[in-house]
Amino acid sequence: MPFIPHTEDDIREMLAAIKADKISDLFDEIPPELLIENLDGIPEAMSEMEVVRHMRARAARDGAPLCFAGAGAYEHHIPAVVWDIATRGEFYSAYTPYQAEASQGTLQTIYEYQSMMVELTGMDVSNASLYDGASALAEASLMAVRGNRRCKSTRVLLAAGVNPVYQKVGKAIAGSQGLVFERLPLDIETGITSLETLGTEDAPVAVIIQQPSFFGTLDRIDELTDWAHEKGAIVIAITNPTSLTVLKSPAKWGREGADIVCGEGQPLGVPLSSGGPYFGFMACKQALVRQMPGRIVGRTVDLDGKKGFTLTLQAREQHIRRSKATSNICTNQGLMVTAATIYMSLLGQEGIARVAVSSQRNTVELVKALTAINGVEVAFSGPHFHEALLRFDRPVEPVLRALAARNIVGGVAIGDSVPELANTILVCATETKTSADIATYAQALAEVLAA
Repeated sequence: MPFIPHTEDDIREMLAAIKADKISDLFDEIPPELLIENLDGIPEAMSEMEVVRHMRARAARDGAPLCFAGAGAYEHHIPAVVWDIATRGEFYSAYTPYQAEASQGTLQTIYEYQSMMVELTGMDVSNASLYDGASALAEASLMAVRGNRRCKSTRVLLAAGVNPVYQKVGKAIAGSQGLVFERLPLDIETGITSLETLGTEDAPVAVIIQQPSFFGTLDRIDELTDWAHEKGAIVIAITNPTSLTVLKSPAKWGREGADIVCGEGQPLGVPLSSGGPYFGFMACKQALVRQMPGRIVGRTVDLDGKKGFTLTLQAREQHIRRSKATSNICTNQGLMVTAATIYMSLLGQEGIARVAVSSQRNTVELVKALTAINGVEVAFSGPHFHEALLRFDRPVEPVLRALAARNIVGGVAIGDSVPELANTILVCATETKTSADIATYAQALAEVLAA
């Protein structure tokens, strides 16, 4: 977006129009003793050319490492046109409009996004997104309580493969409102939820199942879903949107399907960028739509019969009484949703399926190459998708540091989050990785372990 500064003549004309002598007159309500002459510690101003050079130098310090880390955030190829469009001024600086119907373009974008997410998830309705996947899970848990009033329990059960970060965020947001998050036991051999103890569990208000799991494994979702529904619980599915083009839709889990689907939308056209930005998606069955946080855009016609878009549901405290708001934190991540909508439009279901298949194929090749090295083995015997957990014969933190020194992000150590899985690394190879990249990683790892 170009920046065109006002000239001195422009400033004089504007001040004259409002009958002010100088710009500081516009702030005369500030007591003089609170004003400062300069900002100590702020460096001298640089020219545009100097700023560009400075920022390029800073960016170069990050390098361009080979990245084999996943664990909820993935390096996918993003067609150049996605962000060429998304960073146009009318999209880049726009925010959720509070006179929404006056912004038909924004509403149509959200409507198209919602339509695509409904098709991906198999659910009846989608909202206009949330902050990120973790806060989407917290919102889904609170939504389950509102939608399952017959159940007086405050227990939310998490399948063994739910992302530990999601559990922490859920506890931080919803724990203060009385929800208790409990994790079901992990089958240490297969990497999925142990089903042997399920019959003894007290009835929870909700059961959360992640598929593919945080470890990349594929849980027994039909059995878990049916068991949860038999207990009278709401089933919340967490899923990677890329996987939805090749794996069973949450709407088809078990006999009745999941009730709420949420997750992280970052794989849909959002780059990895120092921990953000992200956006969470959420979809649900029609029966729960009134409990869904955020906004839902619908298509209608005006008095002249012309097609238009409107806010069908507005559940935020800005629009209704605070006591009736379903959420005070959810928002439409407009820029990220715009990028995701462009990404999904470009690739289509077939294109995203190719991304999923290529990522799976590359991960299988990566696992085969790394486990051929002495001291490395696959941690779980069960099938996996997109990423896999590897067990080492030694502490993995020094290994990852040594790989980083060779410009390779070797994966994510998860022993701190899951103590029973010490000395393991979660690795991932998306469609962006080549056989040469995998060979480079395998050679570097062999040399690191030998040293």
